[in-house]
Amino acid sequence: MTNEANGEKANDPQDLERLLVARQRSGDIAGMVALFETAAVVEVGEGRLLYGHEAIRAFFEEYAASGGKFQVGVQQNAVIAGGLALTSTRLPDGNVTAEVARQQPDGTWLWIIDRYTIAQERR
Repeated sequence: MTNEANGEKANDPQDLERLLVARQRSGDIAGMVALFETAAVVEVGEGRLLYGHEAIRAFFEEYAASGGKFQVGVQQNAVIAGGLALTSTRLPDGNVTAEVARQQPDGTWLWIIDRYTIAQERR
């Protein structure tokens, strides 16, 4: 496993996407879930919402079992206001993601809201 998969923390909100993809590719489901606050909400498409670690973990396990792999995209610069950050990535398939991260008491960042597709760019 790489350092990303061994518990590296997100010291910048823009670290979260890189860590998520690295952990997914190494099969580190627990490490993926650890990038989200315990009460996080994830919208995975078609209005399907996941609430909390248990649901997020189940989704990641299901996705891994299907052989799915997260795409590496072009991450936009995070917009930071106080202890909140808006992160976003344009994926190779044209999907654009949006996430809200919150700074933790130790200075690291975790996602609290994740929406896998806010837009689909036509290519």
